[in-house]
Amino acid sequence: MNRMSTFNSPLLLGFDHIERILDHVSKSSADGYPPYNIEQIGDRGLRITLAVAGFRLEDLSVSLEDNQLLIRGRRKEDDTSRVFLHRGIATRQFQRSFVLAEGIEIIGATLDSGLLNIDLERQVPKPQVRNIHIVKAGTAATAAQAIDVDPKS
Repeated sequence: MNRMSTFNSPLLLGFDHIERILDHVSKSSADGYPPYNIEQIGDRGLRITLAVAGFRLEDLSVSLEDNQLLIRGRRKEDDTSRVFLHRGIATRQFQRSFVLAEGIEIIGATLDSGLLNIDLERQVPKPQVRNIHIVKAGTAATAAQAIDVDPKS
């Protein structure tokens, strides 16, 4: 079965990595555990909140691999003598991932009352102006020499 690519337009050059990211996100979002919220905090801030009831600080890890935020939880059973008549609080291990856009920085993470909060901030990029010099075909100038970064930026 062939899949139609969203980014197959000749006007969209170099966006194949975005398509791979979208495929990865759609596969990893199938599992709904643990539940999470994403909220806007101020103009540039974001907060991801995961419900991790039953997990201690040492059971959780937050890491950044390339542009992917990974949250892992693995609870160590410390009391095997307990007998549950009903066990409704899920404490299975999990891995939740979020793909971050360029310019998103992780500010910090806190665990409070069974909620893991991860604060992010969107950095404002500086605009960069580049002048492309046009050279006459057949001259000794190469394409690399034709690109000049504007000193104002």
